[in-house]
Amino acid sequence: MRTKFLFDLDGTVTSVETLPLIACAFHIEQQIADLTARTVRGDVPFIDSFIQRVQILGELPVSQISDLLSTAPLYENLANFIRRHPESCCIVTGNILDWCAKLLNRLNCESYGSSAIIEGDKVKKLCRILKKEDIVKKYIDEGFRVVFIGDGNNDAEAMRIADVAIATGLTHYPAKSVLTVADYVIFNEKALCRILNQLF
Repeated sequence: MRTKFLFDLDGTVTSVETLPLIACAFHIEQQIADLTARTVRGDVPFIDSFIQRVQILGELPVSQISDLLSTAPLYENLANFIRRHPESCCIVTGNILDWCAKLLNRLNCESYGSSAIIEGDKVKKLCRILKKEDIVKKYIDEGFRVVFIGDGNNDAEAMRIADVAIATGLTHYPAKSVLTVADYVIFNEKALCRILNQLF
């Protein structure tokens, strides 16, 4: 059976959370950092939190955000696994694809994310917030064995229905909801790459 590896982006493939990175660069970090921390812990529903964060960040130029995120640090061993197997790997992020476009180009694999209406180089309106479990279902329906790798509360449902669920604690401790459904819990990048190579 063919295997498809679905990766959360923020804090899983990147070694930082991207929304706080944006906020820091534009000096609005405190309100974003508090909201992000509560979201990662599962204290605030992801959709509610994401809408609030987009409202705050939406006034910033999309082109400048994209340029900034193009330099976001990656876990390079993990990124290299994705680059070596682009046909088997996907990024599945709740983030807005327009913001992440240049960052995702560095990974050179299929990507799914949230979409927005962009006008005047700014986010005018969120069109769709990605439900990661929908992408898991899509690949299961296509006959793939799905491995989902993530760390946040908004990964939990996707991980619950994946064939193999890997919770990562590379950037911060995994959300409780993720730990309850994970087949593996990994806190080291090299160990994660070993598991991925075994599953591949």
